[in-house]
Amino acid sequence: MSVFKKITLTVTLTVLLAFLGGWIYYNSLKPDYSGNILLKNLQNKTTTYFDDYGIPHIYAENEKDAYTTLGYVHAQDRLWQMELVRRITPGKLSEIFGMDALKTDKLFASIGIDEASEKAIGKLDTNGEPYKLTQAYLNGINQFIKNGPTPIEFTLIGIEKTPFTIKDVYNTVGYMAFSFAMAHKTDPLLTSIQQKLGNNYLKELNINVDANSTLIKNAHPNYAQISKEITTLLNKTPIPLFEGSNSWIVSGKKTKSGKVLFANDPHIGFSQPAVWFEAHISTPNYEMYGYHLAGVPFPLLGHNRNYAYGLTMFENDDIDFYQEENNPSNPNKYKTTKNFETYKTIRKTIKVKDAENEILDLKISKHGPIINNVIDGVSNTNPIAMFWVYTQLENKVLNALFEISHAKNKDEFKLGVSKIHAPGLNLMYADAKGNIAWYAAGKLYKHKPNVNSKLILDGASGENEIAEYLDFSKNPMAENPKWNYVYSANNQPDTIAGILYPGYYIPEDRAKRIVQLLEPKNNWTKEDFSEMINDVTSSVAPEIISELINTIQNSELNTDEKKVLEILKKWDGSNTIEQIAPTIYNKWTYLYLKNTFEDELGEELFTQFLQTHLSKRVIAEHLSKKESIWWDNSTTSDKKERKNNILLKSFKESVVILQNQLGKTFENWEWGKVHTLEHPHPLGTIEVLKPYFNVGPFKSKGAREVIDNRGYNLTETGIYNVTSGPSTRRIIDFSDIENSLSIIPTGQSGNPFSKHYKNQAEMFNKGKFRKMKLNKNEIIKVSTKLIATPNYE
Repeated sequence: MSVFKKITLTVTLTVLLAFLGGWIYYNSLKPDYSGNILLKNLQNKTTTYFDDYGIPHIYAENEKDAYTTLGYVHAQDRLWQMELVRRITPGKLSEIFGMDALKTDKLFASIGIDEASEKAIGKLDTNGEPYKLTQAYLNGINQFIKNGPTPIEFTLIGIEKTPFTIKDVYNTVGYMAFSFAMAHKTDPLLTSIQQKLGNNYLKELNINVDANSTLIKNAHPNYAQISKEITTLLNKTPIPLFEGSNSWIVSGKKTKSGKVLFANDPHIGFSQPAVWFEAHISTPNYEMYGYHLAGVPFPLLGHNRNYAYGLTMFENDDIDFYQEENNPSNPNKYKTTKNFETYKTIRKTIKVKDAENEILDLKISKHGPIINNVIDGVSNTNPIAMFWVYTQLENKVLNALFEISHAKNKDEFKLGVSKIHAPGLNLMYADAKGNIAWYAAGKLYKHKPNVNSKLILDGASGENEIAEYLDFSKNPMAENPKWNYVYSANNQPDTIAGILYPGYYIPEDRAKRIVQLLEPKNNWTKEDFSEMINDVTSSVAPEIISELINTIQNSELNTDEKKVLEILKKWDGSNTIEQIAPTIYNKWTYLYLKNTFEDELGEELFTQFLQTHLSKRVIAEHLSKKESIWWDNSTTSDKKERKNNILLKSFKESVVILQNQLGKTFENWEWGKVHTLEHPHPLGTIEVLKPYFNVGPFKSKGAREVIDNRGYNLTETGIYNVTSGPSTRRIIDFSDIENSLSIIPTGQSGNPFSKHYKNQAEMFNKGKFRKMKLNKNEIIKVSTKLIATPNYE
């Protein structure tokens, strides 16, 4: 054989071996959707059918076996996601991401979630079903960790797999609770506005300050830095935030079939993998088709043949900030009404990849942890303590989630809901008997009448302490109301215990649209609900545009501006990708806010203002005013500027900016060109890995505060990258329960080698659905089968 032939053969064999090795490695990382596995601690064999979208349908002889199997199959598709979620609250992201995650770790390590988890676990009944089933689920996860392949992310980052514990479950729920809260983004900002501009400016933001209120001593610290830092850190976390939601239920009196219809679409930050893991469990005594958080055994959303439930965010106020007063001669003590008490202290060590460990010394007052040392820019100001209901009161969340997902009737469900102290949730309930209900969950409380909990409070005077915790019976709720529907869109609930309960509620836009659609119609069908949950029409935007049109005179406009105004005049408020008006409307809205509020607030406070619900809530009401303290431009000598000046200026600037950005041909201003959605994986920030891990980008329909809600920031750029939206769309029809509908944003699996990694993304983007299968015969026809056999070794 010639030398050339030998070289050719050697090279060919090397390439083939490399290809074969790569192919074997590639296939070894895929989840097992068929075949046989051995699982310890099973009493009997379980069979899991993975349907055509990768959803596991677990059939077992008992619940413990089912939950062990659930833990295993959940881990094989989502172990990387589980790992990230369990690391964030105890401050362990820096171990894998290095210095980039250190500030986030310091924040979460300081706010007490990890300690609250330990306390809750110490009070668990280890003989109770919630504990036993949780341990079975964790056992399934840990068997996959021990025996299953290592996810590619672990290999690329270089981290070891370690067993999961019940503390990880609690910490995951704690993160969810903190991401719900808006107080940490809002209260310090409002305090800065109050100190900089005065109470009259707050009143026009619908933040009333009682003249008799006990305010903190004004030393002009940079309280807004707290809002800025926390918002920035949360935006950087690799774990999506919970941000809003819709749900509505109509009774049989408003449906064509005479049976209840249920809809729910929680709004959460988009990510890859998507938030929810779907799983269907069936045993002789229990069945549930549920939506699970990573590492949490009991579903937060679910249904079976008897009842369905879902959630939205309540947006109630369950965080208060207190400014403490140190003892002048001893900074380890702080002032109370009786004497100076000693701070409780905790030292924590944060491990940092490729760097020295960070030592974190924490102080805790009776109100909560002092956060100054973890927020840049406020370390030298008076101590600020964060009181949070979640960490302060007894945590029964595991029992609550178990009872909600195992209820036999409405009363049992309600009892489970009553055990949730935080986060604030709206729990929606419907059943096959025709009952519909909405319950606000969360431990609500009242301050004295003159205390404004949306400002930083004086912690030393004793005047700002909680006056009363409310019994659950006083929480807002509606059971089988005479108007035959219930709904929630994160809007302000009616009077609670004689007050409008304080919170960070979303403006009425979505709620108004839901009621507009529900009220007049009495023959709803599943298909109608499918249309409604994809609705992209704003009920408020046309009213705002009408205000603009009535304010501007045609004589003040040039030819192009008149054409743009005509586009807005004809707009019905819908936000499809081919529409031009939404592009104009969002640019004009941003400039109206900027030209109205930035001169008083300054650039930094204005940017923070845009990132809170305040900016959304203020628009419609503020534009309806003829006079406003905010209209005058504080940067000019003319103090007589008025609303029409601001609106006209903003409109003219919008036209010029859009022409420069998108061209003078209006057809090029389509909403889908500037409004796009990409589902980011944490490793997608590395450019070479982005095509393999991220999903998208896609042109995106929807907008802020329409039913098909999309979260994005209003910025100078005029590019609206979607950051949040429906985390699932579910429609449950009790007249045809086996054909209820759902969709998730990308796919069931978080494993990039799985065929179910992104096979729902196009459907989701187009507003389509797939079935949530309950019929076993139908499931078997489209499924692969994985059999788990007891391993007695």
